[in-house]
This record gives sequence, C-alpha cells and structure tokens, in this order.
Amino acid sequence: MQKMKKGVNMRPKNHSRTLLFSELYQSLFNALSENKKKPTGPNLHRAKLGPHGANKTSPHEQRRAIIESFFSRWRTEVGNDIYPAMRLIIPSQDRDRTVYGLKENAIGKLLVKILKIDRHSEDGKALLRWKDPGQRISSMAGDFSGRCFEVISKRPMRMDPGNMTIADVNEMLDKLSAASGEKEQLPIFESFYHQMNSEELMWLIRIVLKQMKVGATERTFLNLWHVDGDTLFNVSSSLRRVCWQLHSRDVNLNGRESQIELFQIFQPQLAQYQFSGTFQKMVDILTRSHRTETDNDFWIEEKLDGERMQMHMQVDDSVRGGMRFGFWSRNAKNYTYLYGNGFFDEKGSLTRHLRDAFVPEVNSIILDGEMVTWDMGIDRIMNFGTLKTAALAGQKNPFDKTGPRPLYRVFDILYLNDTDLRQYMLRDRRKALEKAVKGMHRRLELHPHDTATSPDAIEPALRTVVANASEGLVLKDPRSVYTLNSRNDDWIKVKPEYMDDLGENVDVVIIGGYYGSGHRGGRMSSFLCGLRPTKNDVRAGVDPETCYSFCKVGGGFGGEDYQQILEMTDGKWQDWDRKNPPSQYVVLGGGEARQAERPDKWIRPSDSIVISVKAASATTSDQFAKMITLRFPRFKGLRLDRAWDSALDYDEFVALRKRMEEKSMEDQTMKIEKKRQRAAKRIKKEIVIAGQDAATAPVVFNGPKSGVFEHLKFCVLSDSTQPKKSKAQIEALIKENGGRISQKAEVGSKMILVADKKVVKVASLIKAGAVDIVRPKWVIDCLAEGNDFVLPYEPDHLLHATDGLRDWAGENVDEFGDSYARSLSLKEFRDLLMDMPKKEIGCEPFDKQQFITQLEERGHDLGNLKCYLFRRNVVYFAVGESISPIRLLKFKNWVRFGGGIISEDLEDISVTHVIVFGVGEQDERDVSAEVRATFSKRTPIPYVVTQYWLEECWKESTLLDEDRYAPA
Repeated sequence: MQKMKKGVNMRPKNHSRTLLFSELYQSLFNALSENKKKPTGPNLHRAKLGPHGANKTSPHEQRRAIIESFFSRWRTEVGNDIYPAMRLIIPSQDRDRTVYGLKENAIGKLLVKILKIDRHSEDGKALLRWKDPGQRISSMAGDFSGRCFEVISKRPMRMDPGNMTIADVNEMLDKLSAASGEKEQLPIFESFYHQMNSEELMWLIRIVLKQMKVGATERTFLNLWHVDGDTLFNVSSSLRRVCWQLHSRDVNLNGRESQIELFQIFQPQLAQYQFSGTFQKMVDILTRSHRTETDNDFWIEEKLDGERMQMHMQVDDSVRGGMRFGFWSRNAKNYTYLYGNGFFDEKGSLTRHLRDAFVPEVNSIILDGEMVTWDMGIDRIMNFGTLKTAALAGQKNPFDKTGPRPLYRVFDILYLNDTDLRQYMLRDRRKALEKAVKGMHRRLELHPHDTATSPDAIEPALRTVVANASEGLVLKDPRSVYTLNSRNDDWIKVKPEYMDDLGENVDVVIIGGYYGSGHRGGRMSSFLCGLRPTKNDVRAGVDPETCYSFCKVGGGFGGEDYQQILEMTDGKWQDWDRKNPPSQYVVLGGGEARQAERPDKWIRPSDSIVISVKAASATTSDQFAKMITLRFPRFKGLRLDRAWDSALDYDEFVALRKRMEEKSMEDQTMKIEKKRQRAAKRIKKEIVIAGQDAATAPVVFNGPKSGVFEHLKFCVLSDSTQPKKSKAQIEALIKENGGRISQKAEVGSKMILVADKKVVKVASLIKAGAVDIVRPKWVIDCLAEGNDFVLPYEPDHLLHATDGLRDWAGENVDEFGDSYARSLSLKEFRDLLMDMPKKEIGCEPFDKQQFITQLEERGHDLGNLKCYLFRRNVVYFAVGESISPIRLLKFKNWVRFGGGIISEDLEDISVTHVIVFGVGEQDERDVSAEVRATFSKRTPIPYVVTQYWLEECWKESTLLDEDRYAPA
C-alpha cells in the first residue's frame, strides 16, 4: 500500500510552462462545442449523398480527434503532467479543490460591482435576474455564463485573449476556493477581469460553476488520455492520481494498482432492474454464468429503504480510539460529519457506538451496505426520508433508547487488512465479513439473506416483505465477483406487483413540456419523457444525448412537484420549432415529417432532470419514437440522485416490456383496442403519357400537346420515384404542355419547384427557409385529368411546404383523403376504402369507462376533473377506533364523486387502495399491520395509504404517488 501511494505522489515533471488558458478554450472547449452542434445519427446519412460524403467522419470520431489532438500537443509542448489542464477540463471531478461557494446569483452580484453596472439597468437585470421570463430575449437564454459573456463584451478590459497560463488560472482558483465571503472573492474576480477577455471569462465562469457542457464525458477524456484512465478513476475517484500515475502511455496499471484503496471513493455495484418473465427465468439468468450441477443456489435479500453507503475504517493513532472512519454515499457525498470519524467523535451519530463491532484483528476494512432509520419504539425500519433527521437527533442525544436512530446494514465487504476482496466470490466475501464484523445491535448489523435452490422460494419471501411494508427483494449469485460501477445480472431487483402498477418504476428523463389549461393554464402541466439511446446506437454514431420520445406524463404532480421541476430547469427551455425541430436531442414519433406528440417546449437532456414514473402497463403506439409507450403513466417522484445519462435506455426498457404487455392483456377492464399501425403509403398505378411509357424511354421533345402549364415556370430538382421517371423526362412533359423550364431555383418567386427526393440541392433550399416544393406526381395528375387547367395541390402532392400551403392543400381532400378536384384510379379508390375507418353501430350499450380510457390512450383526456379522479380505483376504508362517522362519510363521498368504487370486503381481489384511518401514528400502525397481514398472500397487492393521500389527491385534483403516504 505504501509503495503504491508513493508512486501516486511522484508527480511527473513538465519540461515547459503550461499552455495559455486561451489556447485551452480555443483549441478544446470551442472546438468541442462546435462539434456538439453538428447533427448525428439518422441526419448524418444525408451528408453521404454528396460526392464526398462517404469520407466524412462522424461527430463522435471528430470529438475524439479534437481531444487527442489537444493531449498530443500538451505532451509535446508542455510535458506529461496533464493534471493542471484536466482540473479545468472536468472540474466536477476535481476533489482536491474545495467548493467555491459561488452560484449564479453570487457571481452576478460580483460582476455588477466589478463592471460598475446599475443593478436596475438592462444588463444589471440580465446578471441578477437572469432567470426571469422577461430577461429571456437573447440567444444565450438559459445560459448564465453566456449571459455574462454578452454583458462583459460591451465593456471588456481587453479585446484580445489574455496572457494567463493554465497554471496561473489554477493558482487563482485555489485562492478563490479558499476565500470566504464577497469581500475576499471580489478582488480575485476583479483580477480575472483585468487579465481575460470576455470569452475567457465565460469559460472561467463555467469552470467555477462546474457546468462545462462541451459534449464529452469525463470517461471520454480519461480514456483518451490513457487507456486505463477510467479504470483507475473508478477505484479512486481521484483525478490527480489518474493524471500523475498514468502520466505516460507506456505506463500501465498492474493488478494491484487497479484495486480499491482506503478512503478512496469508488462506484458501487448496482442491482439489475427487474425484467419480464417468471421467477424461474430470473433465477436462470441470475445463475447462468457460474452455476454447476452441484452448486446452483442463490441468495434472497430484503431490499432496504435507505441510502447506499460505503464505510472505510483504518488504524490511525492520530485519532482518539485508534481507528479512523469515513462514510460516502453512492454519489460520493461525504457523510463522515454526520456519522462520525472515530470512536470518540462527539459529533458522530454512529461511530461512537461501534467500539465492539469488529474483531480485534481488523486493522483496515471497507464495507458496502445501506444506511437506514430504525425506530426503536416499534422495532422496525422507517421511511428513507427520516434518515438525516434521525442522524442529527443521534448527534444531540446519542444514548436515546427509544427514538429513531441510524442503523448501518452491511451486505458486502470489499477490503480487509490491506487486501482487495472484489475478485473473491460473494460467498467467500460473506464468510470474511462474518469473521471480521461482530456487529452492534441496531447500530451496525449484517444484513441477513436466505439461501435458495428453487425459484419457489421467492414468492413467500416477497409476501413476507410485503407484510412488513418493505421495498422488495434483491436476488444475488453467491458465486459472483464484485464489479465496480456496473449493473449486471449478478444482482437482480424484485419488487411486489401492485394493483394497476407495473411493479417497477421507470426512471426517464424529461425532454419536453406542454402548457396546461384551467387552473394550470400559463404553465407547463405535463411533460414528454424519453428513453436514452442504446450502447449500440451510440457506437453507430447516434449522439449519446439523443432521446427518443416515450411517454407523456401529466398525472401525479403536486403543486410543490411542479415548482421544484420548473425551478431546476428554469432558463433551459426552448420553444419547439416545427420547421427546425431539435432532432439531435429529441426524436418524436413519425420523425421530422409527422412530429407526433410535439411538445410546446423542449429541453436538452443534459440540462434536464430524471423523474420516476409508474404506469398500468406498456402498449404499442405510433405516437412515440420507438413505437412503444406507457399506459396511464403517473409521476412518482424526482430522482435527484440520478444524472440524465443514467436514466433508462431503450435496451433496459425492452427487458421490462414483456411483463408490461402480459399485464396489459390480463387487465381486461383497462384493455382498449390497439391503434392500427399506419398503412404503408400506397403506390398509385403509373399513369402512362403517350411517348413516355417507360423510365428508360429516350427524352424527345415532340412539340406542344396542351397549354395546361402555360405561363408557369418550373425548376425540376430531382427524379420521380413514383411513377419512376428521370428529371429530363419530367422536364419534357412540362415543356410539351406549355410550361417553361429553368435550371436555377428562384425561391420567393412564382416558380414551381419540383422534386421527389431530398437531394443536396433540395435539402439546402429547405434549410435556407420557407419554401414550397411539389412532387412530380402533381404534374402527372394534372396531365391525366385532360383538362386545360391545373389541379389544386393535395397533401400527397407536397414534398415540403409552408404551413399555409399545407393547410390549404388539406382543404382540397375530404376526411378520408378523397380528392375534390380529380377522379381516383381503381387502385387509389381501393386503397382509400381499405384505409377508411369503420363506423358501425353496435348492439352493445355505450361503455362510458371504455370510451374515457380510449380518449386517454389517444392523448385526449378529460383533464383534472374531480368527477373522474378515482375512476380506476376500488377503495377499502380500514378504520381504527374513535373515528368520526361524519368525517369518514366525507372521504367516502369524495371517492364516489370521483368515480371510484367503495368495497366493504378487504379480501376483495379488485381492491386497489386501502385507506387507513387511525387516531395517532400508533393506531395507524396497528391498523395497517392488520391490513397487510390479511392481503400479504395475494398477488397483486393493493396500496396501503393514510387519509392524507386522499386529502392531497382531492386538493391537487390528481392521483399522487402512494409511497409518499404509506403509514409510518
């Protein structure tokens, strides 16, 4: 260990001074930002239509080339110590520099004083009130650093880039991080202002805010610096160590150096999402890699409702008691201040109780587990939201024997007495854990597990945790090793399946918003959520930030939820432009042509947040990009612990799809007719014009035949695909019938532009602005009628058109697509009848619920009317003693008015919600325990909530997430 640490501290020496800061932002930051704007994925293939398109590299390859070029230049001109630059490139991962304590508002105040701006002026408001709607009038809307650039550009201290080197900037940033308060921060920022131009200051502010947004992740930078960069960062979370230890590409990690270390935060292994199929299939997938005929068991653990926590402990004589502790969450947040750094830490709520928790032979250890709140009064786990409160209470009253306290439940050991145990089997790691840790009752305990050989053991275990109001189960393969920062099939989550629920929450990223009406008018009331691209998509060239539209979520939000979402995304929303959709980031159903479920506003995934959504099931729909969506999705909660790039991708959702579809088939009361897939666009029989009966016929001008196109000027830009005719043949047809031909497109004139393909010239015209382009089909239809006048345009005649022309063309056909101005061919008429929806009057009575369900499935719900609030719910009221009958009657009337059904039988399998009424928390606990014991043996199970769930649902006029209102 000491040898390895010595190697880390041997800083490589640069042979020259660091590059100028201006060279960093110009050659790296600006270049990456420009590359990020380039289209990727499907749009990239358009470039291949050009004569040199096949040789163009993808934006992904260009991004790598930009980074590698900068690194190569650094090695050549500066040396092998990249750490000074890397601290500025990925500042969010620099743990050696303390936080600046500066957010946008504080920086805005500093700049107002430095620039001597009137705070009430336009520029003053732009800096101090940059989030206000009235200030969003520039191209930098939503980008604080960009807004600073605009203001500073009007009054720069220097026009050209300054002479500050990267080392100079780091030195100043060290002073800034050590400064406390505006009085000490102001002269530092003023020094930056005197030595930098406006663009340099913009990037400096992004570094301080740790909001670089250059289109490349830290993993990309680290792996391009050294092939082992990300591996070493995973086990150490130390940017300095990666840069110094892997200073040369000739240096490679050996097995020892890629191991975890004490007090170096690592990314833990995660459990795989629950997937479709039976318990047998789960077990087969769980154990397929390591099982044998004589060793085929698996473990079943209870999934705890707490915070994932790693604990490090090491002998340290400088700490009273001889042991030093450290606690870090899954997101590397340090909680040592809360739980303690030693046995005698008076501010620690946990470590002071652990003096006898380890055997004497232990001198260093790293544990992985879950920190939960344990209520000593009722001897059970409490909700996760009470954890920090319990820890703070434990600091003030450490020896309270009856109140809630933090309990560390340990389920794995990764390090023991200077030995990395990750490569040992889970079974062997557990043996080491049991020998090294004695535990301390209700302070630090080993998390129990059951060993099973048959999937039949899963269901009884699931019923047990349901009865105890727990989250679910985790299945583990005891023969598996521990894999850092991985979510694989060695651990699989299993959650109980609730009534009207998938049984698994879906974490998706918000990519769009829709304005509401009524009391939600003037603000976004529902959100479009997306799935991230798969790894294969990214390797194929799709931008990792691209998201596919997946579901529209409008229910389950309370007033506070809306406020928090809008505050966290304020300034980052952009109006949706139908003519120029942001397809690089948001892909809608039907692509750019149809833009199904088009939102009013959109937001870049990297600027957005992740929310947890639950729904009744999954169903197919051509309204969304991947032809699949959720039925009756409801907001469950914000996932502030997850970054946008950790939300569900398409492959991960496919693993859940079968379960959703099976549940959808079983839920007959909710079943609706699937939307018929859009029929393939019909191909009309080619109309033969005399002398032009084949695409290969020679082009001969035989003189005028009619005057249909007299006084009209045309520019033909491409061949015709249906019917198949060359550009020259189309031009000959136009000339023969009185039209004039030009080879130069005149946009804005009365010239008729004709094309059937988006060739380079057509694409450039479309990109340039408003333009109308008709298909050759219109020319041929005009001639086929034999009239001396041209036909009005129809939707099928338009390749690209302005909204006005497209709307006008739609008025020339009826609701089924039949033209008002021309006759249809036999094939066209047959296709039209096939596409025409049936309107039959059935003999069955009108089904109101089915009709409402169909409206919701098609995006036309009835809004937030209270009379439909509980229409899919069957409610049982579990009442304790001394409950007012009048009060109970009021709640029952709410349910009835909202369309719900009240059941008087707790064993009724149709019950979806049990509402617990009690006098005080203890009465509620007793009633809920009795209820859970009754239905723990049924599947699916109803939700158990308190009366406050019903009250808040009624108040917000929407069904809220039940988990927030579960009895304590």
